[in-house]
Amino acid sequence: MTLPDANWSYPTAIRFGAGRIAELAEACGSLGIGKALLVTDPGLAGLPMIQAAVEANAAAGLPTDVFSDIRPNPVGSDIERGVEAVRSGGHDGVIAFGGGSAMDAGKTIAFMAGQSRSMFDFEDRADHWTRADADAILPIVAAPTTSGTGSEVGRAAAIIDEGERVKKILFHPGMLPGIAIEDPELTVGLPPSVTAWTGMDALAHCLEAYSAPGCHPMADGIALEGMRLVKDWLPAAVADGRDLEARGHMQIAATMGAAAFQKGLGAIHALSHPIGALFGAHHGRTNAVVTPYVMAFNRDAVAGRYAALARYLGLAGGGFDAVMAWILDLRETIGIEHTLAGIGVDASRTDAVVAQAVDDPTAATNPRPLDADNLALLFANALEGRLG
Repeated sequence: MTLPDANWSYPTAIRFGAGRIAELAEACGSLGIGKALLVTDPGLAGLPMIQAAVEANAAAGLPTDVFSDIRPNPVGSDIERGVEAVRSGGHDGVIAFGGGSAMDAGKTIAFMAGQSRSMFDFEDRADHWTRADADAILPIVAAPTTSGTGSEVGRAAAIIDEGERVKKILFHPGMLPGIAIEDPELTVGLPPSVTAWTGMDALAHCLEAYSAPGCHPMADGIALEGMRLVKDWLPAAVADGRDLEARGHMQIAATMGAAAFQKGLGAIHALSHPIGALFGAHHGRTNAVVTPYVMAFNRDAVAGRYAALARYLGLAGGGFDAVMAWILDLRETIGIEHTLAGIGVDASRTDAVVAQAVDDPTAATNPRPLDADNLALLFANALEGRLG
């Protein structure tokens, strides 16, 4: 089997295929970008792929500056510096180039560049997104280098409010990139551990979207196929980072997860967001650790759905137990820790984690209702390794 070289939209226009980062300048031009700010993270900023992209853009007549002063979990001041870079540099579009942090930061910088209100006035609550000047949002081209968040096809971004130490979800339809270039060659240098963490993030998106209550047949179908791709290709991508077929299918799985979770997420993300904000933990890694504990908590509410999932994935034995066994085996195979304690999280901030989790927008679509008591129990279970 070989990877396709194809274009599709849902609704972002996606250009998929090895080597297609060569189309970056043309993609920017098609959105009317004449001077681009390329937003990436500090780890990527000095790598040849960034220099090559800037030089290729310049050769094509597209001047491009690089902004990389962002943290692994972007905070409000990162965005403010990026907005100042856009305004002072006279940029009229943004290239979000990198993993989830670069995607979220780049999209938010493009969104905030023409706004007069505080960014947290646009938190994903009620109709706060209508406060924005939609005409002032800059066009965005996204080039993901990881396969996890799927933020390249998302209308939201997660940014930490430093004053409150809370990770907040900002939302606006105009944050959706106009074009995403999904080139599996950009992901080849990703270390095995980060490949595992981001791949499990894609899985968490699909699993929670599929598990969320309500009727959204399109999201359910996308989530099912996304989980199949993770099952078939994540272990191979972790084992051999140069396996372009595995890398490409994981890029597709990540995009599918982000498309599916418009249906909703749940307790995995409700816990992961405050843990990231308070402990600095990698989002995908935290999701990976928390997943089976949330599954066990939701068991009675999702048993029927998991029976169908087990059939689709061809899991021996069938039903909820087969899905749980697969998740636990996958985590062990790709080197995911079994407890939150194993990734440096402790009980010292339990009250803050629980308070933020209860209030997180993703909590509302968990299959079982969430409150402070059961979230505290879930957090303790994940800290100590209790799946019962």
